[in-house]
Amino acid sequence: MTIATIEPFHHSTSTVNQLAKVVGDDLLVPLLGGSEVRYVNLDYAASAPALVEVLDFVNTVIPFYASVHRGAGYTSQVSTSLYENARTTVRRFVGGRSDDLVIFTRNTTDSLNLLAGCVPSTGEVLYLDVEHHANLLPWQQLPHRSLTAGVTLADTLERVRAELSTGGVSLLAVTGASNVTGELLPISELAELAHAHGARIVVDAAQLAPHRRIDISRDGIDYVAFSGHKLYAPFGAGVLVGRPDWLDAGTPYLPGGGAVRRVKVDSVSWATGPARHEGGSPNVVGAAALAHAVEVLASLDEDAWLTHEQALRSALTSGLETLPGVTVHQLFPDSADPIGVVNFSVSGYDAGLVAAYLSAEHGVGLRDGKFCAHPLLKRLGLPSGSLRASVGLGSQLADVERLLSGLRSLLADGLTADYVVDEERWVPAAETRTFPVWAPHTPGTAGAAPCSRD
Repeated sequence: MTIATIEPFHHSTSTVNQLAKVVGDDLLVPLLGGSEVRYVNLDYAASAPALVEVLDFVNTVIPFYASVHRGAGYTSQVSTSLYENARTTVRRFVGGRSDDLVIFTRNTTDSLNLLAGCVPSTGEVLYLDVEHHANLLPWQQLPHRSLTAGVTLADTLERVRAELSTGGVSLLAVTGASNVTGELLPISELAELAHAHGARIVVDAAQLAPHRRIDISRDGIDYVAFSGHKLYAPFGAGVLVGRPDWLDAGTPYLPGGGAVRRVKVDSVSWATGPARHEGGSPNVVGAAALAHAVEVLASLDEDAWLTHEQALRSALTSGLETLPGVTVHQLFPDSADPIGVVNFSVSGYDAGLVAAYLSAEHGVGLRDGKFCAHPLLKRLGLPSGSLRASVGLGSQLADVERLLSGLRSLLADGLTADYVVDEERWVPAAETRTFPVWAPHTPGTAGAAPCSRD
């Protein structure tokens, strides 16, 4: 993936429709005052809704669900085939090499922690200050170097080049697309730099994979990690794909049944391949859902996919920039073709209060806080957090318009209800919205995650 200059995208003011059907796109949610509206989900970057095609596929395979790898029964054999074929599908989706291992995990964080246990002790891990904590904290447990990104992408490449040239780096860890601003990093150039100085590269593709084609063979990526829950697949599966030598020699990530060749009461011979790190019963349905989701993404017309996303992002950013006191944030002035993730703030309002207002009074869901990227928020001059709107395959122009309408109302009329802080999260002082009986409203449970706190 290279730094490129693209022509500005001019969206039509007419309708931008969904590119794919997602579960819950017609969900009605209550507002303060008792009315209901169609829920507008602008929080795809946190967890994307399941594709209807994925849910249908899960309903097809779930009757065959059984234990894998060790069962002679028909359903066990079918489930084993489903699980192992999922590896092939995922490897093909990322352009993997024939010998690349595909290891199923819980999520991107899990995948990167797994890899951290396999990095040779002969060198350090180098990472930037713009990373999500998932691609920062695992490396802090190892010999490491943190590098401040430059004010431009070009300057950042030069800084990485200079740091690598000093030697001693085993692994360069970078994000493919920022989870805060949606900006892309020049992955192929970074990979070339890493290899030129004897290092490997791992890409956190949690945000990249749901928005752009990935080809690790073409771009020289050694390891890539991403999550099903951001790829329109429920059931909590993630994946790590990459070169086998480090993974076959690394510390088994989850010691237990299935990860071994032979066991004695006081010694063990570990397996190689994916089994080495997948001890216990795996998440078969999660892996199958992830694999089917990437098949759907791979079948999309790439031009239509990009046009859909660019239209929505263009409408979102241009609309936000017309609002007084609203600022759209980015890291690099030379970044190009960002994904559908937009970061912004509203002058005079705490980000959490704006998010609570949009939810309670307009039926819009977006993200506020520090996005598990504290150093990046500090770099942007937003130490107390900001807002993030993100779109995906199920988004439409009407969703963007609802957000902009809600912000216009806030700026023109202010809050029309009282809000208080409950466990560090803004909530309506008088909550009149009803919750489902299977998820009853419990004061205090809406509190912000520790990642959002100082």
